Amino acid sequence: MAKDVRCEVNSCRFWAEENHCRAESIFVTMHSRKEPSKSEETDCGTFEVK
Repeated sequence: MAKDVRCEVNSCRFWAEENHCRAESIFVTMHSRKEPSKSEETDCGTFEVK
């Protein structure tokens, strides 16, 4: 399991200094019903606006 999750989206309430994510868990979703083959085809479902 990842111990250090990084995130550049500083408009998220879980964002912390030096691009750390302080959420207790992370949920990643797909852009479409097609199985992703690249990170660009996924989204962070954990995102919450500050």
